[in-house]
Amino acid sequence: MRRRRGFVQFAILHLLKEESMHGYQIMKELEERSNGTYSASAGTVYPALQELMEQQLIELDTSSDKKVYSINENGVKHLQNKHLEGDFWVEWKERMMWRNSEQSIQLRGAVDRWEKEFRKAMKHARGNPESVHELIAFIDDMTESLSKKSTKQGDRS
Repeated sequence: MRRRRGFVQFAILHLLKEESMHGYQIMKELEERSNGTYSASAGTVYPALQELMEQQLIELDTSSDKKVYSINENGVKHLQNKHLEGDFWVEWKERMMWRNSEQSIQLRGAVDRWEKEFRKAMKHARGNPESVHELIAFIDDMTESLSKKSTKQGDRS
């Protein structure tokens, strides 16, 4: 499954709302805002910047030695439309701390194992409509179960 950069993009927009920056500054600031629990890589930040430019949420100034990114009016509107409760940077820090926790690592390992088995099941279901329907029903049952679980947990928050 493709890894998403949505939360990193959102963080970049928040940084650029404060001031224009070049890519290395963005990487360092993301790391600092997470108290060192997130180490931004060029392989994450630059594709995220490219996607933000394609979405016309940021602009690039190449008139100086370094490429400097800045948020534009569309980017500011995009942030305003998200209606986040609380401080974004508190959420950023908590998310990055969770991401590095033993529980999160174990959970991602379980998801990776599940994904591997799912791909095998899809391969075996090819050309067999009954197997495809069984796999869809299984996934729908899992989805419903997860939905109920997250609703119960949401009630406790």
